Amino acid sequence: MELLYDTGKLIGVIENLLQHCKDSWLPGWLLTLGIMVVVAIIIVAFIAVNTLMLVLAERKVSAFIQDRLGPMRTGPYGILQTVADALKLLQKEDITPKRADRLIFFLSPIIVFAPAVMAYVAISWSPKIRVADINLGILYIFAAGSLGTLGIILAGWSSANKWSLLGGMRSAAQIISYEIALLLSVIGVIMIASSLNLETIISSQKNCWYIAYQPLGFLLFLVSALAETNRAPFDIVEAEQELVGGFHTEYSAMKFAMFFLGEYANVFIASALCTTLFLGGWQAVPGLPIIFPPIVWFLIKTYLVIFVIMWIRWTYPRVRVDQLMNLSWKFLIPLGFLNIGVTGLVMAIK
Repeated sequence: MELLYDTGKLIGVIENLLQHCKDSWLPGWLLTLGIMVVVAIIIVAFIAVNTLMLVLAERKVSAFIQDRLGPMRTGPYGILQTVADALKLLQKEDITPKRADRLIFFLSPIIVFAPAVMAYVAISWSPKIRVADINLGILYIFAAGSLGTLGIILAGWSSANKWSLLGGMRSAAQIISYEIALLLSVIGVIMIASSLNLETIISSQKNCWYIAYQPLGFLLFLVSALAETNRAPFDIVEAEQELVGGFHTEYSAMKFAMFFLGEYANVFIASALCTTLFLGGWQAVPGLPIIFPPIVWFLIKTYLVIFVIMWIRWTYPRVRVDQLMNLSWKFLIPLGFLNIGVTGLVMAIK
C-alpha cells in the first residue's frame, strides 16, 4: 500500500507541474510538443530495456526446455549477454545494397518500429498510470499495429532481393489473414463490456475476468497474436530454410535492431492487450487480498502471457505456409464468428 501511495503522490506532483506550465508563459503547442517528446523517449527507453530482458529470458526458457544452460559467460549467469549483443549491433557496419531504393530502405525499419511505439500510448498500466485515456482504445491499437505491415512490405521490396520481396509478400498475407481472426476474437469482450475503452473493460472485470466468459475468444486471441507477431510456430515470415532471413535479409546494424525491437515490442503489446481484455488488466485476483499495487499485477499477468508465448515457441515446430493460411481461413475465422454468435445469443437470453 505504501508503494501505491508513493506512486499516486508522484503522479500528483507531475500533474501539478504540468498545470503550472499551462498557467505560465509557455505557448500551448510548445508544451504539448514537449510532453509528446518526453513520453516518446520514455516509451522507447522502456522498449529497449524490456527487449534486452525478454531476449535473455527467452534464451533461458529455451535452454531449460532443451535441457541446457543457455548463455553463462557474459556477466553472472550470463545476464549481460544481451547487453553485449546490443553493443555488437551498434558497432556493426550499416550496409545498403547497391541496387536498393535507398530512401525506402532507410525508412522501412522506422515504419515498422513507430506503430509499436504508438500502441503503448493506449495501454492502461493502472488506474492512474496511462499516457492517454482513448475512448476507442482497442480500435486505436489495432489501427496502429496494422501500419507495421506496410513497413515489412516496403523493406522486402526496397532491398532489390527476390527472397526479401517474397518474405514481405508472405508477411502481408499472414498478418492480414490473422488480423481478421484477432479482431473477431475480441468482439465478444466488447459486446459484454459494451465499450471499446480499455479502462472501462478492465473496470468491468472487477468480480470476474472475461476469460471465464470468453474461453474460446481467449484461445483465438492467443493463437492469432502468435501469428501477428511472427512468433513460432507461425514465423513463416523469416523461415531461414526457405528465405534466408525473410524481409530483413539485407539489413544489418541498427536497421536490423529496429526490426528486432519492433518484434519484441509487439509481443509485449499483444500480451498486455491479452491481459487487459481477458485477465482483468491491473485488477487483483478476485478473492485475494490486495498485496501489490495495480501496476505490479498488470506486469505479472503480462509477463506470464509472454512466458506462455515463449513456451509455445520452443515446444512446437514451424508449420508450412499452406497450413498457416488454412488454420486462419478454415478454422480460426469461422470459430470467431461462432464465438460472436454464441455470445450474442447468451446475452439476448439473459
